[in-house]
Amino acid sequence: MPTLRITKAAVDAVQPSEKDQLHWDNRLPGFGCKVTPKGSKIFIYQYRLGGRGSPARRFTIGKYGALTADQARREAEVLALKVAQGKDPQRVKSETARVAVDLAFKPYVERFAAECLRAEWPATYRYVHSLLLKYAVPVFGNKPLNEITRKDINAALAPVKGKAATAANLFGVIRRLMRWAVEQEDLARSPIEGVKGPKPPPSRDRVLDDDEMSLVWKSTTVLGYPFGPLIRLLILTGARREEVAALDWSELDHGSQIWVLPPSRSKNGVAARQPLSTLAVAELDAIANRQGKSAGWPKSGLVFSTTGNTSVSGYSRAKARLDRAIAALAAKDDASAPPPWRLHDLRRTLATGLQRLGVRFEVTEAVLNHVSGSKGGVAGVYQRYDWAVEKAHAVQAWADHVSGLLTGADQTNVVQLSEVRA
Repeated sequence: MPTLRITKAAVDAVQPSEKDQLHWDNRLPGFGCKVTPKGSKIFIYQYRLGGRGSPARRFTIGKYGALTADQARREAEVLALKVAQGKDPQRVKSETARVAVDLAFKPYVERFAAECLRAEWPATYRYVHSLLLKYAVPVFGNKPLNEITRKDINAALAPVKGKAATAANLFGVIRRLMRWAVEQEDLARSPIEGVKGPKPPPSRDRVLDDDEMSLVWKSTTVLGYPFGPLIRLLILTGARREEVAALDWSELDHGSQIWVLPPSRSKNGVAARQPLSTLAVAELDAIANRQGKSAGWPKSGLVFSTTGNTSVSGYSRAKARLDRAIAALAAKDDASAPPPWRLHDLRRTLATGLQRLGVRFEVTEAVLNHVSGSKGGVAGVYQRYDWAVEKAHAVQAWADHVSGLLTGADQTNVVQLSEVRA
């Protein structure tokens, strides 16, 4: 086969013939240029792994035009070094292509969400998944995981700087994704190591007073379904937002007036049997009637859904509408609107309200499905009483209190529940 010094002038001078031509460089073994009958000129590198007896393999470097002769030579020199180190350029190329496809960040997010987030973080799955899509994907795009740097991660966190809770949650879910990739052996090391996490959000202590609670409840009528009754159930149950938003009729028993929250949907992974107050039952009756059930409740299906297939979203817009309605209602009474508050504050408000009503601490924790405090440590292992009767009395007392705020009834004679026990 002809040999020559592969340069621009030499490649330009070669003319096509009826068959493929191979021209080899006379200085760098294995470096060559293939010329096709149609005139295409392609740089190649031919090598053997394992000595003279092993088969020859060819690696396509690229077309002349897209690459200069000098660029192709430098690439061939790199390939020769890899072969000398015992590395197969074809295998390296295949692995690089696999990484580019399999470890591209955007599709990897969906794999992570389906295989990890749904199981490990069921209560917050939709929220943290949306954080990745909103903040991380626009920055990382389809960049392979092993090419993501600390600088990239800081860039993804930059838009939420000053939003303590969002920043903490975004950092946490990116960190979990990278650690999961290490566990799956898709990454050797997490790029988030060494990145300083955002400061945790300050502990909130916002509790709505009775006047504020009355304003909130009355203003929810402006929202209508699904957010009006959803927020009213948050007030009555003290449950977490996602737990109520994804509520399924199959979790509810009309006869016993019980809500069985499965462990797959609770934040702490612990199942809970929560009694429902008469007000909560009335809210659910109204929703069932709206969905065409004249008596009792449906056997299955989402309680709160505008599509029938997915639970509701758009809390920010609904909360903004609610705040405007609250401000308008307050203005009618020449009062000022309440200070800023969040939907999660309703949970703290119920807990505080139960204490005001004399409910013992253990019962309040049971209503909230908390595994801490009185249910932690040794007590959590050996104390298996579920406070079912006390919880029923507690949520009903709270519903009566809320009802009294709306009607102006005297609530000073609330029965003290601290000594009630079946």
